[in-house]
Amino acid sequence: MSQFFLNGQPVQVQADDDTPLLWVIRDELRLTGTKFGCGIGLCGACTVHLNGRAIRSCITPVGAIAAQQVTTIEGLSPDGQHPLQQAWVAAQAPQCGYCQPGQIMQAATLLADFPDPSDAEIEAVMAGSLCRCMAYVRIRKAIRMAAAAMQAPAAHDALATPGGNDHE
Repeated sequence: MSQFFLNGQPVQVQADDDTPLLWVIRDELRLTGTKFGCGIGLCGACTVHLNGRAIRSCITPVGAIAAQQVTTIEGLSPDGQHPLQQAWVAAQAPQCGYCQPGQIMQAATLLADFPDPSDAEIEAVMAGSLCRCMAYVRIRKAIRMAAAAMQAPAAHDALATPGGNDHE
């Protein structure tokens, strides 16, 4: 039995300690935003935050996270209003959408470390998050949009308004 915090709430699960966190999140706790991609921690589809840092949940045993904070895409912003989520929509970043929860969770760590990231910083931090649809240009655009929104509250409001800031 393992206990940890998921999206700010205490949870207790019956899984064996060596069960990957991904399967606990999806199968036992029924949150399906976190995706299975490769199963070896190389694609990023399963990215969640552990104490605010991006990790690959497919290779993280649930026994290793006792009493720690795990955040999934569902917990980043329950109403979908996080600047990254809004920027993803505004930039039309997803195509099939499968990798996007992991991309967004990785990008959230990127922006925590680099609030105004350079192209090189975006490329370096996002390199382990693969997109089979090759939407990398739009993903980079969304990251830049979110960075700007997070630095200027008025810009954040513009993302939330269809058509940008045409209302001014």
